[in-house]
Amino acid sequence: VQLQASGGGLVQAGGSLRLACVAPRSILSTFNALEMAWHRRAPGKERELVASITTDRRAMYADSVKGRFTISRDNGKKTVYLSMNNLEPEDTAVYYCNARSMSGAESWGQGTLVTVSS
Repeated sequence: VQLQASGGGLVQAGGSLRLACVAPRSILSTFNALEMAWHRRAPGKERELVASITTDRRAMYADSVKGRFTISRDNGKKTVYLSMNNLEPEDTAVYYCNARSMSGAESWGQGTLVTVSS
């Protein structure tokens, strides 16, 4: 069962978007036991880790998004969010959410496209 990502779209530089990723029940483990992350793949580039959040809500960010992006989680809704502010054309990419259990098993969402125009 895949994670379900949404919230992508077209936005002008300087704008904001919020991505959401819902984890269906029975995936890997209970949601609050999963480390969640957002990755992205820009055209012609390798996939990169954008942000991650641990089960105790410690967040980590790629240098390129620090101060602009915020990752958060709502365990009751089984959802992880990525709030993106002050978007730049370089943020254009397909964004994927990822879940990882304590055993190392992973699951990926289908991706949501973010396009930032200059």
